[in-house]
Amino acid sequence: SEGVVGLLTKKLKQLPYYVIETLKVASCFGHVNVCTIELLDFGQFVPNMMEALDSAVREGIVEKAGPLFAFCHDMLQESTYNLIPPDERKPFHKKIGMNLVLQDPEVAKNAELCTLAVDQINICIGDGILDQAECALFARLNLVAGKHSMSTKKSNYEQARGYFEAGISLLHADNWSKQYALSLELFHWSVAVSFMDGKAEAVSSRLDDVLSNARSFDDTVNSRVLLAKFLASKAQYTEAISGVLDILSNLGESFPQEINASLVMNEINALMPMLKGITKDKILNLPTMTDRTKLQAMKFMDLLTAISNFSSPMLMHLVSCRLTKLTFSFGYCDGYSISGLVFMAHGLLHFSKNDSYDNIWLATQISRVAESLMKEHSNSHPLRARLALWIGTVQIYVEPFQAIPERIMDGYNSATIVGDVGNAIACGLNYSGPQIYCTADLKECQKTMGNFLHQMAKQKRIAALYSSMSYYDAYTALIGKEDSCGIDAGIEMKTNKQLYQMAEQTQNSYLMHLVTLNQIFVHCYFREYLPCADLAEKHQTIGTAKRTFDFMLVFYTGIAALNLARDTRQEKWRKIGEEANKSMMQLVQYSTWNFENKQKLLQAELHYLNGRNTMAELAYQSSIASARDHKFIQE
Repeated sequence: SEGVVGLLTKKLKQLPYYVIETLKVASCFGHVNVCTIELLDFGQFVPNMMEALDSAVREGIVEKAGPLFAFCHDMLQESTYNLIPPDERKPFHKKIGMNLVLQDPEVAKNAELCTLAVDQINICIGDGILDQAECALFARLNLVAGKHSMSTKKSNYEQARGYFEAGISLLHADNWSKQYALSLELFHWSVAVSFMDGKAEAVSSRLDDVLSNARSFDDTVNSRVLLAKFLASKAQYTEAISGVLDILSNLGESFPQEINASLVMNEINALMPMLKGITKDKILNLPTMTDRTKLQAMKFMDLLTAISNFSSPMLMHLVSCRLTKLTFSFGYCDGYSISGLVFMAHGLLHFSKNDSYDNIWLATQISRVAESLMKEHSNSHPLRARLALWIGTVQIYVEPFQAIPERIMDGYNSATIVGDVGNAIACGLNYSGPQIYCTADLKECQKTMGNFLHQMAKQKRIAALYSSMSYYDAYTALIGKEDSCGIDAGIEMKTNKQLYQMAEQTQNSYLMHLVTLNQIFVHCYFREYLPCADLAEKHQTIGTAKRTFDFMLVFYTGIAALNLARDTRQEKWRKIGEEANKSMMQLVQYSTWNFENKQKLLQAELHYLNGRNTMAELAYQSSIASARDHKFIQE
């Protein structure tokens, strides 16, 4: 209240002059460190600041904890700050900031000191208090402070963006001519943190500035990467892919407009002699890639693999072939060559002779070589952030399903450490979502997915938002929704049927596949076999590229078809069920853990269809035992 403030002000004014002046300085910081006091030029403020703070501690105005002094209450700080006349406050902040900077000729290398100084100076921006030289100095120091804010264990994107934007506001009116390098860096980092924090408007504005004013293609590379990621995050995949393809064309790496399975198969077959017998040493013994144009191309092709997965998976596989081919032709390109191997492994999984699973062992071997290279890399966190998810979804064919989410969580943790929000989201989605296929605790998983869904809505990550809605709709169909108000507040929820229509309109084949799988999954558990089979048939006629969880489609469609065959006696359903059983028998060769109970259940259904009830009963019991032993309780 005003009465309390008045009493506090009266008490403060009774203190010795040197204590009041010291507290005025402290009030500009909130809390003050002994190290900060030692950096200040006491002569410009008071000669005995430490003694004054100790006196304030005795008076109960300030408390000390280790090297830190802090006001005992916010009102004490506010009352002290109000002792500074309003027209003198900004000059006083400037005096403190300049004083801190002058203590170290290489202040830009001292991130903590730099941050303390700019926090004071930024209060003065826009009032004509800073001259041109001071503006230039603190534009650079805001860049340092922003990077420091992002490098801490708990990256503060809002704070970092504040520093970068303050730096931009301090630039010369003709900054792109007079401060080109500094402008380029400040604008790039502003775009980066805005993208990480879901500030779409800021991303668009600052990207336009960079792309309009950059002097060369090389100066736009980082911004072009962010532009593609930004468009992809808004589910504008066609635009994102088109932009990257244009860049690659300028770099001498063109791709055909029409891509089919035959073309991809030919590329894979051409690489087979180099891929068979691949080892970590074989890759490391390659010469280092030095061709500058190829290095740029590798960067953009790596980006393209991640983006094209959603709407053009055939292109993703073709690009992975090119990444691998350039590695063997022009040399090892560190992270991008590793990435190429991982996506190459995916291509091998999804393209093999007679639509079989012949390449699983080779794909697994390649993914393990890539994983080994990644673990030993000097900068492994960014690589793990990008690739852990993809390595996991290759190895799901041979390693226990339940172990894969923990691998993906490693990717999430690495992405969080390096501030890679896009891959943190991808890992978060693929950690929480697919557990619906292998867990009995649906309520807990639904809660996790609901929290994730809210975060995606808040950050305007449209692509991840729609995917999480698909999973959430499947959970809700199975177990209901306890707190509809909590989930739906501020979010226009979509059903899987609505999501499929949206995916068709935007040619988002990833979302179409996910929605189809989740709908089939739900129909199968409710024994709604005809809708299940109809969805599978429609999905096959679309002719999209194979994806990791296609084996789940095969399984559920097989169950539905064999039940329909028993009910209708139509031969077409029997054939679908028999083919599903054959596919599952192939997969059992690679992982008894993941596929045995599924194959035995399909076999039981076949026996039942054929009237072999005793054999059917034994197969059902065997499937139940295998499901229990291998932790597929829901199956």
